[in-house]
Amino acid sequence: MSQAVFYHAGCPVCVSAEQLVVDYLDKSKVAAEIVHLGTERNRIEEAERAGVKSVPALVVDGIVYHINFGASLEDVKA
Repeated sequence: MSQAVFYHAGCPVCVSAEQLVVDYLDKSKVAAEIVHLGTERNRIEEAERAGVKSVPALVVDGIVYHINFGASLEDVKA
């Protein structure tokens, strides 16, 4: 089973992308986790290590897919 992490910061762009993207994932093939970096700030470094440059972003089996552009990770850190 593939592993996916959807990182976002809670902005309207992120929430819209979360609803669209995560709902389309086949739950029988992908185990998805949602990480709100605004409330789980301790996971920002993890997102950076995964290659996330901006949110919303979906990381599937170690491959980063940047979706639209809500905020850079630098903005999320501030």
